[in-house]
Amino acid sequence: MSFCIVRLVMDDSSLRGSKIAIVGAGVMAEAMLSGLLDRGLVEAGSVTCSDPREARRRELQERHGVSAIAGNADAAALGDIILLCVKPQVLGAVMPELKPVMRPGQLVISIVAGAGSHALAEGLDHPAVVRCMPNTPAQIGKGVTVWFATPAVDTTGRARTRTLLSALGSEFEVHDERQVAMATAVSGSGPTYVFLFIEALIDAAVHLGFARHVARELVLDTVQGSAAFAIASGKHVAELRDMVTSPGGTSAAAMYELEKGRLRTVVSDAVWAAFERTLAIEAALEGRPPESSARPR
Repeated sequence: MSFCIVRLVMDDSSLRGSKIAIVGAGVMAEAMLSGLLDRGLVEAGSVTCSDPREARRRELQERHGVSAIAGNADAAALGDIILLCVKPQVLGAVMPELKPVMRPGQLVISIVAGAGSHALAEGLDHPAVVRCMPNTPAQIGKGVTVWFATPAVDTTGRARTRTLLSALGSEFEVHDERQVAMATAVSGSGPTYVFLFIEALIDAAVHLGFARHVARELVLDTVQGSAAFAIASGKHVAELRDMVTSPGGTSAAAMYELEKGRLRTVVSDAVWAAFERTLAIEAALEGRPPESSARPR
């Protein structure tokens, strides 16, 4: 399978005058809202959020100055761009609410995990749909979002999507929707894998004798610095690893144990399991049997 990523220059003016409806105001939805407002891409008065919880609506209004209402359809009817941010398990109930108020010219951008563009377009009876997969660092503007647009999304819609998602960090457009499912297993779930490794390294440092707060700071700074160095160097990560792995040295001894423990294989197995789970969720939302996906060897 070929992999095609498209990166284009963002046009900050592409959202000017747009009205945004956020259906489902959870953590990731608020991260998107904060990014848009903090970068001045939209005005608070042009955003309407929907959430069934009164306390949450009040919180959004007080924190961001946006309008927050209970009705999903009422919010969607007000938007030129609809950010669909509900949980996968409630999507089947939400789409029939939105379907009667959808109109030509609206753009739907969905971050619903596992919800394919076909299921979204059919459930909403609306062809202009963008399916995307952000990740949790988006909450601090350091996220990675991979997205796919249906053919009905025009040039303006793509520009709006690119600008909106750039508020979360990096954005990558792909032209094969299957790559969004792939990204779900890599960048979408990726922070979970990194957090687990960080936790394990902190615990190992504590086992050596460091106080936990010192261990935490040592590990987090090491991970952050290593990622920044990898980006700045432009070198293959294997080359960077070799630079600090002296023959018979401490790193070599540690690497031997990691390789003996099948670290690479376990990571590969974990990513594949996440990918298969994404495909299973897609199939369930579309009411079809899960597809058989042969794992490359």
